[in-house]
Amino acid sequence: MSSYNIGIDTGGTYTDAVIINTATRELVASAKALTTRGDLSIGVIEALNNVMATTRGQLSAADISLVSLSTTLATNALVEGQGSKIGVLLIGFDDVMLERSNLETAIPSAIIQRVNGGHTHDGSETVALDEGSIRDTLEANKDKVGAYAVAAHYSVRNPSHERRAQTLVREIIGCPVTASCDLSEALNGPRRALTAAFNARIISLIVTLVDAVRDALGGHNIDAPLMIVKGDGSIASADTVVEKPIETILSGPAASVIGANFLSGESDFIISDIGGTTTDVAIVKNGWPELNEAGSVIGGFRTMVNAIDMQTIGLGGDSAIEIDHRGRIHLQANRVVPLALLGHRWPSVIKDLKHSLSQGMGLGAATMFLLRPDGFDRHPLPADISDADRQFLNIITNEPVRWSQLVNRVSDRNRVTRLVDRGLLQIGGFTPSDAAHVLDRQSQWSREAAELVCLMIGRSHGKVSYNDANIDIECRTFAQEVFDAMVAKSTHLLLERLSGHSYPQDDPIISSITHGSTQLGDLNLALTPRIPLVAVGGPAQVFYGDVGSRLGITPITPQGSEVANAIGAAIGMIKANATVEISSAEQGGYRIHHDGKPIFISSPSEALEKATAMAKAIATEKAEAMSAQNLSISSELERLDIPGMEGDAGLISAKITANCLGSIK
Repeated sequence: MSSYNIGIDTGGTYTDAVIINTATRELVASAKALTTRGDLSIGVIEALNNVMATTRGQLSAADISLVSLSTTLATNALVEGQGSKIGVLLIGFDDVMLERSNLETAIPSAIIQRVNGGHTHDGSETVALDEGSIRDTLEANKDKVGAYAVAAHYSVRNPSHERRAQTLVREIIGCPVTASCDLSEALNGPRRALTAAFNARIISLIVTLVDAVRDALGGHNIDAPLMIVKGDGSIASADTVVEKPIETILSGPAASVIGANFLSGESDFIISDIGGTTTDVAIVKNGWPELNEAGSVIGGFRTMVNAIDMQTIGLGGDSAIEIDHRGRIHLQANRVVPLALLGHRWPSVIKDLKHSLSQGMGLGAATMFLLRPDGFDRHPLPADISDADRQFLNIITNEPVRWSQLVNRVSDRNRVTRLVDRGLLQIGGFTPSDAAHVLDRQSQWSREAAELVCLMIGRSHGKVSYNDANIDIECRTFAQEVFDAMVAKSTHLLLERLSGHSYPQDDPIISSITHGSTQLGDLNLALTPRIPLVAVGGPAQVFYGDVGSRLGITPITPQGSEVANAIGAAIGMIKANATVEISSAEQGGYRIHHDGKPIFISSPSEALEKATAMAKAIATEKAEAMSAQNLSISSELERLDIPGMEGDAGLISAKITANCLGSIK
């Protein structure tokens, strides 16, 4: 008897939904809807409605055995600097540790408070926890913070101070609070603190997403387990993930790797997953992506999240375009809403563009619009939004408003930046997707709006003249420049990933290849991948034919590649792991470190045996809590010994990691 899984992916631009027959591993149906950032449930419900409608009369709610979600929401939010206003409690941190955490650079808006406390490497208390300082900080910022992160020195050896701080936050504030020891067993306190802060920042986003999916499923009477893809490619229960949303960093890209393997049939390949906001590139061996043991890098900052070894950059079909004083085109990391999309949805945008073009002044600024995210009116504004910001937002209601109508001063520009960072406002502008519409490489939105913005931006930067006879040719030439900039940057990213080296943008050989030249002086040039390129994501078919040409290959863009993330989500596996460490005690014997006070054991062999059993038990418990069955468990041992000693007699320290893999019940 066949059963069916639903996979849903909420990307920066589109929300995708698919139905997979788990018995035949067949893609039964797929559908898309625009992602609605103001209220994600709108896009999720629309995508789910669309995919269910394609199977009407063939499937019922009872046939659905699993619903799994992958999302670039966390990745995009951290790349774009969005999320809740947070507070960070650093227990036992000195000036050097604070600087090494990069907290003040990565999250400038965070309220950071250092308090006395912390432990030593063996789990002994350094000084008593200063609960009074914590209480004062919490009371002083009661109405300013939406979530807290707590990190204590050596908390992985003794988490008691972090646990107490967590309790105080819950009692006094009642908001979400993240303890760094719950996210990583590694000793690096500063990086654990940054990881915990990132986690706290995006909790509300993931909670909103999960609630949206559950509402959508309820509307179809689907009562199936809800899972979410983690950054390592495995799936976990939604209830577990909402506490640790940082684990969904690279969720969408991880799902795309699984989906690309499923669709292409390739086991060794390089994948490029391009969306509206980011491009994600990874090397896949034996059908499963390798993990980055050093921790994922997001927005230039290294976290302690176990995720696939994938490089993520802010490059997509909706990347903002900047033209410098020399006329060179640069693609920015931030996403803007394409004018072709705005014109498709709101005819008033096309009317505004035509009016501005007829005036002939300030054409660059006239192509920028401000708009509220879809569904913004379903939820009240955050309590910490100022009256001035509220008045500004109230001007922008149901349709986009020209930038020049609202932004006239530096303070206005700063306000827009602040509100965009909070996810309360979006900017519409010129993107590679608009250029692709002008070139007839995309057609789903308004070509008229794309041509207008191309003409206006082109004229404002001297790319398009005022000679009416040459307008069409010059606009297409300018659009091709933008398109080629996208292809060149994508090719450069792939060359770096394939070679394992970084290259400056002006490297003559690399630059020649990325810009489509096969000759440099009297030198013939060719750099060709040894493994296939599988390109997935919505814009892959638009840009990657040209990327392949510059690499001398034909990329594999399989049928269904535009929904590869959702497919990967639908066929995922549950994986749980646990790490238990052993350290030498100064007075002899060993301490086993876990989520509680260290356990003292005198015998090294007994310590290894007990620690291994504990790690396996914790991993199994985690997997079973996520409704896993058909479990297989393994363990890995890393140990440090005194040279020349036999057996376990020379044991100095050890780390046991247990991994449990299973399918959903």
